[in-house]
Amino acid sequence: QVQLVESGGGSVQPGDSLRLSCAASGFALDNFAIGWFRQAPGKEREGISSISRDGDVTLYPPSLRGRFTISRDNAKNTMYLQMNRLKPEDTAVYYCAAAFRGIATLYESGYDYWGQGTQVTVSS
Repeated sequence: QVQLVESGGGSVQPGDSLRLSCAASGFALDNFAIGWFRQAPGKEREGISSISRDGDVTLYPPSLRGRFTISRDNAKNTMYLQMNRLKPEDTAVYYCAAAFRGIATLYESGYDYWGQGTQVTVSS
């Protein structure tokens, strides 16, 4: 059974760091491009990072570049999102996704498998 399971979400204070993990099962993550998305209350889901299958291409929206870092550990079949200097506007449900085409993209339509989401709340 194909599955992506996120972990590492929680409640933190502004300025804190958090690392999300996403473990894949039922398929080999190294054959896929991977990405992270988030959906804040009342807003559409947005792509926030992606890395190509070969790791040569990484994508971030300009507003997040420098604060968020995507990575992957193919040996563990797991992807990560390191989030630094968190702000209240980063509060959202965060989703991981995998794309069979292998091409990094911030568009939802490029992804085949999705996790169930993990909540991140940034508040003082």
